[in-house]
Amino acid sequence: MTPVIHIPFVLPASDDELLWCDARFPAEAVGPLPVLLFLHGFKGFKDWGAFPWVGEELARRGFYVVTMNFSHNGTEGHGSEFTRLDRFERNTFSREVREACDMVSAIAASRTPHAEKVDSGRIGVIGHSRGGGIALLASERSPRVVSVATWAAVSSFNRYTPAQIERWRSNGVLESKNMRTGQMMRLGLELLEDLEVNAASLDIERAVRSLARPLLVLHGEMDLSVLIENGRSIASWGSAEKTQFEAVPRTNHTFGAAHPFGGPGSVLVGVVERTAEFFHHTLAGG
Repeated sequence: MTPVIHIPFVLPASDDELLWCDARFPAEAVGPLPVLLFLHGFKGFKDWGAFPWVGEELARRGFYVVTMNFSHNGTEGHGSEFTRLDRFERNTFSREVREACDMVSAIAASRTPHAEKVDSGRIGVIGHSRGGGIALLASERSPRVVSVATWAAVSSFNRYTPAQIERWRSNGVLESKNMRTGQMMRLGLELLEDLEVNAASLDIERAVRSLARPLLVLHGEMDLSVLIENGRSIASWGSAEKTQFEAVPRTNHTFGAAHPFGGPGSVLVGVVERTAEFFHHTLAGG
């Protein structure tokens, strides 16, 4: 098995908020490697469940992999507990897009550990769930990104019913229970206002239609959190020549993974292998 070097690091975002990250790359790599940036989703974090394993497996397949926490995801530092629900409450979609763009810029500017291992002309982005939508918007804004893959991605950030929005405005927050931890996680009015004021710039359909880069859309057939119709919509908006859609049979929103991680099932292994194959092909020539 190929040994992997793992280096935790932290970078300031463009507004000086801190982005806590991990870099992973094969220990025996001798030249610059194609880079993959992995973005977590709603109520997620870089060390959730299978994500560290995913980073290691992609690194073993010849990539320099960066996983990151968004600054307001609710965790603190390299932690894996939601100890900063005050920051979670103030998060916005626009902030996450900006931070993903900041990370792409940092990779391109050789600001990650062992930058000599990085080929800044070959950058790919992967996003899971809400992170998939963020990946699409950030990639459309970042010319350095060569290709994109989404895992169980949302096709719109506006996933709230009129009743929820009315309650949100009335109470000043919208509560969302974390079924894993039992915590009641609150969304502040900043998120709703961001969705309304910046509706055009946060339009995932618009971003995909103008992306014009290779796109792989993977979605579980039994995903009850983000229905597979989201993936089909994203794929339908992409360039017919450059977009690939695959429905992953008999699997859920996390491709069978859970937190804490109990090891990968065959479905997740297949998803990682398919993703690596896609990026090896699309990042081959820079």
